Amino acid sequence: MHQDHNAAPLNPLPMIVWVLALPIIAMELVVGLAGRGLLGGAQGVGWRLQAMERFAFSPDLMRAMIETSNYAPQNVLRLVSYPLVHLNLTHAVFVIVFLLALGKMVGEVFRWWAVLAVFFGAAVAGAAAYTALPMIHAPLIGGYPAVYGLIGAFTFLLWTNLGATGANQYRAFSLIGFLMGIQLLFGLLFGGGWDWVAELSGFAAGFLLSFVVSPGGWVRVREKIRERR
Repeated sequence: MHQDHNAAPLNPLPMIVWVLALPIIAMELVVGLAGRGLLGGAQGVGWRLQAMERFAFSPDLMRAMIETSNYAPQNVLRLVSYPLVHLNLTHAVFVIVFLLALGKMVGEVFRWWAVLAVFFGAAVAGAAAYTALPMIHAPLIGGYPAVYGLIGAFTFLLWTNLGATGANQYRAFSLIGFLMGIQLLFGLLFGGGWDWVAELSGFAAGFLLSFVVSPGGWVRVREKIRERR
């Protein structure tokens, strides 16, 4: 059997996936090394906490901004900066793995700007959901809502392909159903918070945005509407 010895050892990823992943990796490397005392000296131990204070999204802060109509740029930036910082290494690793895997599948079909729109659109949707529910006061930290947006885009691709073959399109939602089921189980066993609200909102945003930003998206949506009339 012939082997291509010049082939890359790993399947190449779309460049936009690295553009999204590398800042998260770099942030985790810096705060991780600092937390172990290998960077920044004695002050480095608190860098993760400082990063969370600077980049995490606070629903209470957003509500105050809306009430006062005072939209300070550094606080508005939190809508899209919170996916960069994570609670710990494990939290970051899972987000990066999801981002690389789903980013590859979505990025091979979507254009680079569409991947950006889904990722950050989902992040904003997750933050908006946190803000809309007055009982939520905990900060939103980590890339899960944004990554769930990519799950939404991947679900859209499955949904479209199943529809083209005449198969049951509801099968496309099995992945999000499985993930939400695990989330519910962990919440019941270990007392989960409101993260699932942001993640489910991110998924919905990614799925709905795909109707517009996927290749031929809006044209295809209009054709579907005309077919049903």
